[in-house]
Amino acid sequence: MHVTVVYAHADRQSVVAVELAPGASVQEAIERSGLIEANPELRSRDLAVGIYYRRCNLGTRLRDGDRVEIYRPLQIDPMQARRLRAAKKARPASDDSGNGT
Repeated sequence: MHVTVVYAHADRQSVVAVELAPGASVQEAIERSGLIEANPELRSRDLAVGIYYRRCNLGTRLRDGDRVEIYRPLQIDPMQARRLRAAKKARPASDDSGNGT
């Protein structure tokens, strides 16, 4: 069976097509792709993975044509990011003209 393994970097995306035996797992696809060796930052953490945007575990069995995605860790908590955006929008624009008009 044929699957695609994808890892999105901050500035680019690595996409590797692999051929596996029927019933192979997400873990096997990632190992076969070589993305762990090519991206040392993936070695030092538990991998967050999914198939077509749906989170799964490394033992999940694949089907022909699946897209395995390796997720990067979040840089900021999504709730905190929303709070920061809302606070930025709520700030009034400053008057820098000096004449108050």
